Amino acid sequence: MHKRIKKILIPLLIGIVFLCGCAAKEPTPAGDFQQLEAYQETYFSLFDTVTIVKGYAVDEKAFHEALKPFYEEFLLCHELFDIYEEYPNLLNVKTINDNAGIAPVEVDERIISLLTFCKDVYDMTGGAVDVTLGPVLSIWHNAREAGENNPEDAYLPDMEELKAAKQHCGIDKLVIDESASTVMLTDVNARLDVGAIAKGYAIQMASKKLPEGYLISVGGNVVATGGKEGGDTPWVIGIRNPNGAADDYVEKVTLVNGSVVTSGDYQRFYTVDGVNYHHIIDPSTLMPGSRWRSVTILCEDSGLADALSTAVFLMDRESGEKIVLAEGAEAMWVDQDGNVYYTEGFKERLKK
Repeated sequence: MHKRIKKILIPLLIGIVFLCGCAAKEPTPAGDFQQLEAYQETYFSLFDTVTIVKGYAVDEKAFHEALKPFYEEFLLCHELFDIYEEYPNLLNVKTINDNAGIAPVEVDERIISLLTFCKDVYDMTGGAVDVTLGPVLSIWHNAREAGENNPEDAYLPDMEELKAAKQHCGIDKLVIDESASTVMLTDVNARLDVGAIAKGYAIQMASKKLPEGYLISVGGNVVATGGKEGGDTPWVIGIRNPNGAADDYVEKVTLVNGSVVTSGDYQRFYTVDGVNYHHIIDPSTLMPGSRWRSVTILCEDSGLADALSTAVFLMDRESGEKIVLAEGAEAMWVDQDGNVYYTEGFKERLKK
């Protein structure tokens, strides 16, 4: 496991927690009842966080057999969407970055699909979520890692350096040729960073490989493929209070099909002169967003929820709510003083 993974494993896990019971019964085709048991599997090396999958099966062997297609798809997405590591016989997003300003790269259709979606998200959010912000995010990433390794020497990135890096960003520098399955960055200093979208997008793709009635939690992203055992009984998802302890929930929501995604300032940060600086960077200011402690999105698609949670975190409530409702989603905001706000649809999903 990379050092980078070890550092952020635990804080990313505690944004959302799922709460559920254990055993139930399901009729077999013959009309008898068969005892189903709840099982859980945990993976530690995908998308820099902890992945937990829960579901019901007749025995542990059947549960793990059901997980195989999910794990294989999620692992492949992890490797394809990686901007840091290379993998044997595979061209990924890092390959695109390494060939910026040099040549187009022929890539897997999953990358084409992801980046096409990223362009749509850029337009939908007015540029609040920009996967070409890589040069700026790289500077913040290096400062955050340095601050985590040596807190006494923690520093803020130089604003002039950030502004210079911003000159190499821009969605127009990302050229996708779907017919040839190629992607190119036209600026030699341009870099993609798909972190705001890739995890949610990958979960959505991989979740299609699971039976109904499974629940997946990857950091602050939760996806349900149906109610418990594939029925109508909802899962209960606890949303962490950003001003409280890890087991302090600001709310609990019910989920049968779809996703719950939270973005917050308490998940990944470092401290300079007593002030915390988190990882959600506003493209308009090149600084971490400061409006909210957390934003939680409820919607059918985890990729969209991931994108919306980042965008709405950087917006005033009115602007964020307008986009959320236009996309058929619901939202909850927690501000700096601990006040909580909801869209009407979100309020209806709260656990009574």
